[in-house]
Amino acid sequence: SCPLILIITVTVGATVPTGFELTAAEEVKEKIGVDARVSKDRGRIYFPITTDKLFQVHLLRSVDNLFVVVEEYDHYQFKQSKEEALMDFQQLASKLPWTNALEVWKLNGTLKKKKGHRKGGNGSKMKPNIEAHHATEADTEQQELTEAVDASEGQTKAESTPGLEDCEQTSEELASGAKPIKFRVTCNRAGDKHSFSSNEAARDFGGAVQEFFQWKADMTKFDIEVLLNIHNEEVVIGIALTEESLHRRNISHFGPTTLRSTLCYGMLRLCKPQASDIILDPMCGTGAIPLEGAIEFNSSFYIAGDNNDMAVNRTVNNICHIQKRRADKGSAPCLPIDTVRWDLCSLPMRTSSVDIIITDMPFGKRMGSRKKNWDLYPSCLREMARVCRPGTGKAVLLTQDKKCFAKAISRMGGLWRKLHTVWVNVGGLHAGVYLLKRTGAVFGQTPEDVHESRGALNEQANEKEDKELS
Repeated sequence: SCPLILIITVTVGATVPTGFELTAAEEVKEKIGVDARVSKDRGRIYFPITTDKLFQVHLLRSVDNLFVVVEEYDHYQFKQSKEEALMDFQQLASKLPWTNALEVWKLNGTLKKKKGHRKGGNGSKMKPNIEAHHATEADTEQQELTEAVDASEGQTKAESTPGLEDCEQTSEELASGAKPIKFRVTCNRAGDKHSFSSNEAARDFGGAVQEFFQWKADMTKFDIEVLLNIHNEEVVIGIALTEESLHRRNISHFGPTTLRSTLCYGMLRLCKPQASDIILDPMCGTGAIPLEGAIEFNSSFYIAGDNNDMAVNRTVNNICHIQKRRADKGSAPCLPIDTVRWDLCSLPMRTSSVDIIITDMPFGKRMGSRKKNWDLYPSCLREMARVCRPGTGKAVLLTQDKKCFAKAISRMGGLWRKLHTVWVNVGGLHAGVYLLKRTGAVFGQTPEDVHESRGALNEQANEKEDKELS
């Protein structure tokens, strides 16, 4: 039988941008005070949590999706034949310790209802509403959440769930005599030693879960999403706690290559913004990076600029959207951020006036082209070196065009020094986040500042020009 449950400890798993697992673990330690372990399966971290701290988990800035762990196996012994392996999954459902995870799923639901209720209960009736609804959830002020939690806890204690006779009863209680619970199983599988596909595992395990709980399978309108994560011989079964990834929290006007807010947060943490730093995003797109900074590291000042009118408009709209949301909630609406339209290669800024430059450079896939990058990268790295403070300034630059970037840096005459690279996955593309330090070299005194073009003819002309200049 399951004992009376009020505060329980469970393991929560979180998916995070690949490459930023340690950053996420650092944030968990800082904000929740527990140690997170990084999974062998990249892009995931796990940490223990007591249910009274559950609301804090939703305030983490570096996590995409959250789930509560039902059970984990480090070395799952898969049977050789496909039939036997799948038979194992069918038998697994009835053996798992579901109770605590389902309790957390319920509590998570009451937290969401409290927040939905406080906003005038405008739940996700229609698709357009969902984004705003979730954005609000992730950005909800801590105090509001704490109140929600106190309220829901008070409720739990008052009603104090009767000693649950057995785990099936939990499912009935969840259904509370109303319509049956709808669920789906999602399987993520990595590794080449499995005899079965993700779909087969999800189908057979899902069938057994359905039989065990008498839930109804529904792939689109589900109440519970059961996760089956298989990575080589590591198997984790979990229940999802986020309906939509937290990374969409800030953006209401999406562009063609809008960065995930969680990745922006990881990039910002890399450069450790300090109070009164001037932080510049010269190619801001929809403003995802400076927006995340202005919300989370709000003692710095952010300047978001782009040469594209539509991008500048999207950024302004996203800033207004968040400021309105903050005003509606009664917190100070103003964000330390400004938006400008400019030419990236001649910024309207004083030399050595910026502390940190942080931007997503065009990959040359969905935006711009590889060929253009060979001219763009050196000229913008040079202009960034000009406006950045020598000796103390930093830049965090994301790009997938690694070859072109490396060449451009090497041509900068020692203005930039590469400190660190984080390899990340951006929409399936393998990209690098480069942390650069602005050296003490004075801008304009190194021969490499002279622009060279890629063509061999221009090369010679440039050499001649160099001689004349020196």
